[in-house]
Amino acid sequence: MSLVEVGRYDRNLATIIAGRLESEGIPAIVFDGGSSIADGSYLLIPVRVMVDESDVDAARAIANPA
Repeated sequence: MSLVEVGRYDRNLATIIAGRLESEGIPAIVFDGGSSIADGSYLLIPVRVMVDESDVDAARAIANPA
């Protein structure tokens, strides 16, 4: 299993996208969600949504519809 980045989003949107991917049967992980909470800038730092490399095309189609 190798994780690949689907995209970088604000913290709330990343959580929503990960939930949507999970509902479509694509396991997703949100990385960097706790970055810089101590200094209050956590809402400014993009959060990565990661999936298995075999799911990345389907995940990007769901997360970033054209």
